[in-house]
Amino acid sequence: MRAGFHSPTRRAFLGGTGAFAAFPFGFASSPPRRVACLEWTAAGMVMSLGLAPIAVGDLKGYRQWVDQPTLPETTLDLGSRGEPSLELLEELNPDLIIATYGYGLEVGDFERFAPTYDLPLYAEKTSPYAQAKRETQRLGERLGREREAEALLLGTERTIDESRLRLADRKAIPLCLFTFFDNRHLRIYGAGSLLQDVLDRLDLRNAWDRATSQWGISTVGVEQLATIGDVRLVCLEPIMPHAVRMMRGSSLWQNLPAVRTHPITTIPILWPFGGLDVAARFASLLADNLVSA
Repeated sequence: MRAGFHSPTRRAFLGGTGAFAAFPFGFASSPPRRVACLEWTAAGMVMSLGLAPIAVGDLKGYRQWVDQPTLPETTLDLGSRGEPSLELLEELNPDLIIATYGYGLEVGDFERFAPTYDLPLYAEKTSPYAQAKRETQRLGERLGREREAEALLLGTERTIDESRLRLADRKAIPLCLFTFFDNRHLRIYGAGSLLQDVLDRLDLRNAWDRATSQWGISTVGVEQLATIGDVRLVCLEPIMPHAVRMMRGSSLWQNLPAVRTHPITTIPILWPFGGLDVAARFASLLADNLVSA
C-alpha cells in the first residue's frame, strides 16, 4: 500500500466527498474543483491560483523540498511521483489530473480516471519564465481562475521590479546558485533555468556560464567551484546534514576563493522548477539576503 492509504484524514476525506463519485468526469459547463496533482510543479502552480489540490504526489517530499505555497493538512498523499497510486485516484474521482507529463509519467495511464492536463514548462525551447507566464494564463483559463492568473502575472512582475531596485548596488559581484546533491556534488543553476531568467530580470550576473541540462542545471563536483574565482555563493535550502559536515570539515571547501571572501548566502526552501510564484519568491528572498549581507 502507498503512503497515506489508511490514514484517518483519507477516510474522513473520502467519506465526506462520496456524493461526488456519483457524477461522471466533471462538468463541461463548470470549472474543475477537485484537482489531483501528480507532481510538485503542478501542485505549486494550482495553489498559486488559489485552488488547493485534493491530492499530491509525494506529499512529504513537497513539504521538504517545495514548502510554499503551503498545502492544507487535508491534502492526501498519492505516493511516489514516478508511480502515483492508481487505486487512490480511482477512489477520489477527481475532476482533473494535472502533471508535467513526458518525464516518467504518461498521460494515457491516467485518462481513464479523469480528464488530464499537461504543464510542459521545460518542453519547449523558450525561457522557463516566459513559458511560466504563458502556462499560468492557460491554467487559469482551464480552472476558471483567469483573474487570479492575471493577478499573479502582475504581482510577479511587480515583485521582480521592486527587487531589482533594491539590488541596484549589489551588481558588482557575480553569483553562483546551487543546491547540494550530496556532500561531494552540487547542482548549479545556469542557462535554461527559471532562476537564471530571474537573475537576468534583476540585472545580476551568474558566474556559471557552462553547459547545462534541459532543466538548466549542471551537476558537478564541489572542486569545480574553485574554477570560477571570487563570486558570491548562493545556496538553496534545505542543506542536508552531510553537506553541513563537509563545509565544516573540508579544507577544500574552506579554501575556495568564494568561501574565504564572502559568507555563503542561503535562500529558504523553494522549488526551482516551479512557476511564477517561485520566480517572485526567489527575487524577493534574494534581495532580502543580499541587501542585508
